[in-house]
Amino acid sequence: MNLDLNLLRVFDVLLEERSVTRTGARLGLTQSAVSHALNRLRYVLGDELFVRGPAGMQPTPRAVEMGPQVHAALNQLTAALAPSDFDPATSERRFAVVAGAYASAILAPPLAGRLAETAPRCELMIADSSNDVIERADARRVDFMISSVLASPERFARETIMTETLVWAVRRGHPRFQGRVDLATLVSTPHIVIARSLPGLVEDGGERRAFVSRASWEDAGAFEAALAAGGLTRRVGVTVPDTYTALAVASRTDMATLLPRRLALLSAQAGRVQLIEPPYESPIVDVSLLYLRDRLAEPAIGWMRELIRDVAQGL
Repeated sequence: MNLDLNLLRVFDVLLEERSVTRTGARLGLTQSAVSHALNRLRYVLGDELFVRGPAGMQPTPRAVEMGPQVHAALNQLTAALAPSDFDPATSERRFAVVAGAYASAILAPPLAGRLAETAPRCELMIADSSNDVIERADARRVDFMISSVLASPERFARETIMTETLVWAVRRGHPRFQGRVDLATLVSTPHIVIARSLPGLVEDGGERRAFVSRASWEDAGAFEAALAAGGLTRRVGVTVPDTYTALAVASRTDMATLLPRRLALLSAQAGRVQLIEPPYESPIVDVSLLYLRDRLAEPAIGWMRELIRDVAQGL
C-alpha cells in the first residue's frame, strides 16, 4: 500500500479533535486541505473513517481500531527523527496531562505560567480522567496523569509530588457551625459526597482490572470509622461529580462537604464558605504523578516531569 504519512498525521489529529476546523488549526492546514486529505485516506483504506454527527466528526469502528496503532507509530517515527535533546525555548511540543478538578485548580495555573516563561511556544493540554485513560497513555496521547493513586501497572512510574490534608466546608454563616464543632454537630446536617471517578482499565497478567485510585476525596474510611466508634450515622443529601460542584452546593445550602484543603481555601478566601477542622484523626492524602517508565528516555518528557515536580513542591 502506497500511503502518504501526511495523511496519517491528519487522521491522527482528527481522531483526537473530532473537528476539521480544529485539526486544520493544529496542523496549519485549511479546512479544504484537511477534507481533501481525509477523502484520499478514505479511498486508500476503503472506509469512511469519520462520519459527521451532532458532536462533530465521529470515527467509524475501523478508525477506532486503527487509531492507537497509527498514533504510536507516528510517535515512534517522530522520536527517531527528532534531535537527541529538547530545547524548551524553541520547541512547539504539546504536553497532555490528565488531571481532575483539584489538580486543575491548584497545579494548572502555576504550571501554565511556568511553561509560558520557559517554553513559550509549547502547548499545555489538560484533560479530565476517562475510562480509557490507560489506553490513551499507552498510545502516547497522554503524557502524565496527576491523581491520588493507590496502585498502578508496573509499566507506570508513580511518584508523590505533593501531599494534601482534608477539611470540611459549609456555607459562610451556617447557624449550626459556630465555635467548636464535634462529630454530632458534623452529622446534624446532610452531606455532599463526591462520586468515585471512572477508573481506567489496565492489563495485569493477561487479565483486565480496575486502575486503583482513591475514591474521590474520602479519607480512607477515617470519618466512617469515627462515626461507628461514636454510634453515629450521617445522611448523604447529594452526590456530585467533582470538588467544584461540591463547593458550589455547600456555599448555597446548609450541607457540608469534605474537600482538599488547598482547594477549599480558595473558596473560603473569597468568602463563600467557612472551613471546619475534622473532629477526628484524618490522614494525609498523597497526590501522585504517573507516566510510562520508558518515556523518561524522551528528553521532553524528562524536562516536563521536572517542571511539574518543581511547581508542585513550590505549593
